Amino acid sequence: MADIWLATDGNHRAYALRRMHERLRLNLFARRRFLRGCEILAKLSDHEGIIGYVEHGKIEGRLYCLMEYVEADNLKDLSARQDPVLAENVAQVLIDMAVALEHMHTNGFMHMDFKPENVLVTRNGSVRLVDFDLAQEIPEKPAKMTKKNPGTPAYMAPEQLLGQPVTHHVDIFAYGVTAYELLTGCKPFPGDTPAEILKRQLDRSDFVPPREHNPDIPPAMEKVILRCIEKLPSDRHPVMGVMVRELKAALYV
Repeated sequence: MADIWLATDGNHRAYALRRMHERLRLNLFARRRFLRGCEILAKLSDHEGIIGYVEHGKIEGRLYCLMEYVEADNLKDLSARQDPVLAENVAQVLIDMAVALEHMHTNGFMHMDFKPENVLVTRNGSVRLVDFDLAQEIPEKPAKMTKKNPGTPAYMAPEQLLGQPVTHHVDIFAYGVTAYELLTGCKPFPGDTPAEILKRQLDRSDFVPPREHNPDIPPAMEKVILRCIEKLPSDRHPVMGVMVRELKAALYV
């Protein structure tokens, strides 16, 4: 939806400037989504695990969001090149990602597109959660999704892929997929299409527990991941706070 620019102010302070693509200037749906992401970020950014918010508005008619600038790579790129920053900080990254999601949920929002590309990791291993364009308020009861708010299939829970009503449990599922992938280098439910991914999520006859890929994963950590990616939302952790406590215990923090 947007380009990211490095911007500086009159005092040479650096910021990240997210500016909507020109081709979307007249797309009312995209504009609403972009603005909603800005407004949600503004309510969440007083937390070290969420990218800092400065302001949002228009530049020559194009929407923008001005944010904290951090020298970081996203988790997908770091993992793909087996960057030492992950090997040195993997436990803290796992915890900080979960704590950032917990902060979102505590403040009444679910991310809806949690995945490695939306997690920035700095050179000292600190985490920033980004991209809130798909985020929504957590409903009091499961809410029906619109087809125009798809997410990313590899990290979507079965109820999302089936078009069923969803709750904050979809973020818990996405966290479990991300943690599985980070620790094993593999996706738990591989597939080239949403239908293939959904089939593996529901069938699980060829599912490989994470410790079979990586025996160094503590058994308690494997248990946390497996609970996150249960088929039924009711079988997952009830809230992120419970998952964070189990995660910290599993990682001896």
